[in-house]
Amino acid sequence: LYVVAGLLCVGLAYLGAILPGLPTTPWVLLASYCFSKSSPRLERWLKRSPIFGKLLRDWEEHRGIRRPVKIFAVCLIVIVVGSSIAFGGLPDWVKCVIGVLATIGVFTIVFIVPTIPRQPPT
Repeated sequence: LYVVAGLLCVGLAYLGAILPGLPTTPWVLLASYCFSKSSPRLERWLKRSPIFGKLLRDWEEHRGIRRPVKIFAVCLIVIVVGSSIAFGGLPDWVKCVIGVLATIGVFTIVFIVPTIPRQPPT
């Protein structure tokens, strides 16, 4: 069950990497947890992934996300949500819901998820 759950989470993480409304990081972390409980081989594969490997290493080592990743995520949310609200032709109540959810997401990224401090050059 852990392997199946981990694979499902990896699939959702890949979708989250291309769909702005779906988060990526929680799915990657959950997949890593599932693989750690079930398959060391799949856990190694995920940690070596060119897309998710650095994110996992940052979380495991520092329990946070790097500033450029946060900036990219916030910019992507603002652009996509702003475009959806401006050009989507959606009912006003849907625009409000989307705006509130986007605001919660940006708030979470900026103020709740820890930022990895910059390391001085050695």
